[in-house]
Amino acid sequence: MLKNLSIVDYLAQTASGDPVPGGGSSAALNAALAAALTEMVANLTIGRKNFQDVDAEMRAVAEKASSLRQKLLQDIDRDSDAYAQVLKAFQMPKATEAEKADRSRAVQEAFKQAALVPLGVARDALAIMDLGRAVISKGNPNAASDGAAGVLAARMAVRTAVYNVRINLGSLKDEAFKSELGHKVDQLEAEAERLERTILTQLKI
Repeated sequence: MLKNLSIVDYLAQTASGDPVPGGGSSAALNAALAAALTEMVANLTIGRKNFQDVDAEMRAVAEKASSLRQKLLQDIDRDSDAYAQVLKAFQMPKATEAEKADRSRAVQEAFKQAALVPLGVARDALAIMDLGRAVISKGNPNAASDGAAGVLAARMAVRTAVYNVRINLGSLKDEAFKSELGHKVDQLEAEAERLERTILTQLKI
């Protein structure tokens, strides 16, 4: 499983000629890293005498970030698996009209799943950006740069995941599905841009 590879091995596999792991998995990895950084800042705040008034909030942030981190680790493999299903569908036989129809349906379903996985990653990365806003504004100021690193990693994850949704939508024939997901990623991207501006404007480093 990709999530169990060492950093060295993961980077080597990404750099190889294999199509996976690719941009979708990297979006999940960046989002998981963002969650870890956000969780770290919260944990550097929890239990400190000067931050007793936000202790409960920081504990909640740490718990949410931890849950998202674990989910996103799974998405590293889930995204690659979705792309593998696309490749598998394209390899189906197409000698007869029935085979062509079956292959076409399988390809379309595989592309839908390949779009849905990064859509979930984008949503989770946006949630991490919001958690990052909390740790930057209320958490231990000595770790503010770490909080900023988490926000920026999450921001990159949102954008990368959105691009992966869009490229998969381009191969779909279901116009209603394309329109629905296209609208959703437009909203996610706009909200991520707004959050980034708000958070970095408030950052005092």
